[in-house]
Amino acid sequence: MLYAFFDEGGGLRRDAFTRQIAAAVASKASGVACLGLATEAHKLGLTERRQVVEWVIEAVAGRLPVAVTIADGNVPDMIASAHHAEQAGAAWLILQPPRPPASGADLVAFFAAVAAATSMPCAIQNAPEFLGLGLSTKELLELNARQPNVTVVKGEATAAAIAEVVQALAGRLTVMNGRAGLELTDNYRAGVVGMIPGIETIDRQVAVEHAIRKGDAARAEAIYAEILPTIAFVMQGLGQFLTYGKHIAALRLGLTPSARRIPADLPTETGIAWAGRLAASLGPLPA
Repeated sequence: MLYAFFDEGGGLRRDAFTRQIAAAVASKASGVACLGLATEAHKLGLTERRQVVEWVIEAVAGRLPVAVTIADGNVPDMIASAHHAEQAGAAWLILQPPRPPASGADLVAFFAAVAAATSMPCAIQNAPEFLGLGLSTKELLELNARQPNVTVVKGEATAAAIAEVVQALAGRLTVMNGRAGLELTDNYRAGVVGMIPGIETIDRQVAVEHAIRKGDAARAEAIYAEILPTIAFVMQGLGQFLTYGKHIAALRLGLTPSARRIPADLPTETGIAWAGRLAASLGPLPA
């Protein structure tokens, strides 16, 4: 998932999206995604969100599939954003729920209406830990039965919880997880098809996945150990992730750190120093 970097005037920085994509391609990532929690889409206006989609797809230039998170909060706007992403060249969508309160039945109907309006594969961001609501596995299966193009669940849960989801869905929907890659190797043991971390550790995250796919668990654990201090530092809540995960990414990417777009946490001198130490321990991201 790509971060949104801002300039001192509050505008979006296109150069930062381009550099993040270059790092993802060089790291042999399976794809890139935008407009999720890391992209701070809730702080972006409609025109900005559409601009991000177009910038990202142009910079990717067909080298990787692009997933676009859709989070407008009502069915007509969600459908309009889905159509824009499809026309721009996105490969698949990640649908976020509207903000609570909403019953499970309402969420199923909401997602089904949006998915019915597109031919693209759709994932459901099922992250009650961060968004305040989500679907049960029974409701996810009901949604898939109603709309077969809903094929992926994108969680933000512990590896143990994700294992239960994978087992309950029994292959009807595939499962991905996030949380910056926390419990990375155990997520693969749990049966996820992939992860959607931030860009700050993408080189090592891809290396872990490749080692897992080759059956080299010892190498996967060794690489994961290199990034675990960074993941543990940034994954202390969404504010910490956006403040220091993005700062570590900037340092590893060779970018000027992002200015804040309020509301946002204020970094501390200690936090900045620790982020610098962690970035230095990992070295530059490839280009």
